[in-house]
Amino acid sequence: MFSFCAEPKTLEGATWLACYLTTGKQFAFYGSFITVMVLITITAPIALLFGFGGATAARSTIAPLRWFGKGYTAIVRGIPDIAFFLFFVIALDQAFEYVRQKVLCPEWTEPIRQGNDFVVCAAAKLPLSSSPQWIHETYGFLLAVLTFSIVFGAFAANVLYGGMGAVPRGQLETAEAYGMSRRQTFWRILVPQMWVYALPGLSNLWMILIKATPLLFLLGVEDIVYWARELGGSKTQIFDYPHGDWRLYYFLGLLVFYLSLTKVSEIALGKLMAKLTNGQATLGGESQRKAVAS
Repeated sequence: MFSFCAEPKTLEGATWLACYLTTGKQFAFYGSFITVMVLITITAPIALLFGFGGATAARSTIAPLRWFGKGYTAIVRGIPDIAFFLFFVIALDQAFEYVRQKVLCPEWTEPIRQGNDFVVCAAAKLPLSSSPQWIHETYGFLLAVLTFSIVFGAFAANVLYGGMGAVPRGQLETAEAYGMSRRQTFWRILVPQMWVYALPGLSNLWMILIKATPLLFLLGVEDIVYWARELGGSKTQIFDYPHGDWRLYYFLGLLVFYLSLTKVSEIALGKLMAKLTNGQATLGGESQRKAVAS
């Protein structure tokens, strides 16, 4: 980056460190922090949407829909995350290519399954081999978002289902007695109040989602853990910037990052919880009432 970095072998001290910290790989490491933040920012609302749909389906009076909602939460929650990530991403990628194969290559006569190989025509590959590198990286990232959303959506569905069940039944019956339909009762009474009971569980899910981001490497995404391990390892004299084993320092940086993100999340979620419980007949609302009264 700097003009004096042209000959790394001749550098020492602060100039060597300045050049080392501004190499292309270092900037890829810095960019991986943005990747993690974008992942959790996009995944959280999508997972919440999946969870709301799963919880609503699990409460449905239509049996097949109810079975689907309960089955979704039970199956995904019962499979280890690592196993699900390893299996689901491959299955999802092959499903996309299979559909494209049927649409784009109807004349294809060879079997798609050839032993352990999954073979489709060149036009059906995702992404195309001729696509630029950023297309491959974006496709892998979108698969990661979808996988994380489905996994954490199942946990969110269980939390929201419990939150819906915690809303006092008397309030729902009162709404029905005033002439509200089931849909009006659901959207005007049940949904607004369930967040008070569901937020503690959703807060835990948010923290778990943050801690699960290192699993990105399983999905082929070069995340912060990948780069910390790659850059922190020992580098011999064949490299431009040789150094010893610096993984301890890189992972200490990750420790500070995750602890800082967790602390900021705790503060934000605490304020949100205080706002939601204000005036509610819950322990949080009662403690606020007593604090004002005293």
